Amino acid sequence: MQENKRHHHFILHKPYGYLSQFIYEGKRKKSKKLLGELYDFPNGTMAIGRLDEPSEGLLLLTTDGKVSEYIRSRKVEKEYYAQVDGIIDTAAIEQLKKGVEIGFDGGKYTTKPCKAFLISSVEELPIAHRKVRDERHGPKSWVSIIVTEGKFRQVRKMTAAVGFPTLRLVRVRIGNIQLELKTGEVIEVNEFDS
Repeated sequence: MQENKRHHHFILHKPYGYLSQFIYEGKRKKSKKLLGELYDFPNGTMAIGRLDEPSEGLLLLTTDGKVSEYIRSRKVEKEYYAQVDGIIDTAAIEQLKKGVEIGFDGGKYTTKPCKAFLISSVEELPIAHRKVRDERHGPKSWVSIIVTEGKFRQVRKMTAAVGFPTLRLVRVRIGNIQLELKTGEVIEVNEFDS
């Protein structure tokens, strides 16, 4: 995708506990961590899509609204690794693939069909180990979910809808861009290869 050279584009590994924004208007402002603390982004930089505060992983930023609109479109896949409560089974994965009903905007919404599969390990990824909970509280497993839409907290709501609440959520891919950075690392690129 060709970009005008005057725009800036960034790839970021958003850490757990950061908001995907630069300004926070809510209460308890001092306790909120914002993206501007990680890097000196130029004015006009915006996150392309969001990861909620407890989510982590790949986040793209740009100063170009057209690029943002394209990447947020249904033309670009977004892949998430969700660590879930329990050992997710084939039936639950099949439900995820077909689409599940979740709460959205005060009503109900059925998610679009997606790709989903069990993954055995995430050790090869640059995901810093973060203790979610002790094994005494039961088993955990990882599932990959690939969507082209992005409703508010959608992946978390999807896994909960099939009986396996998300304990940890990491976005590992947007289009052709893979998560390859260490937690908190930011790089500037000439354009996104999505």
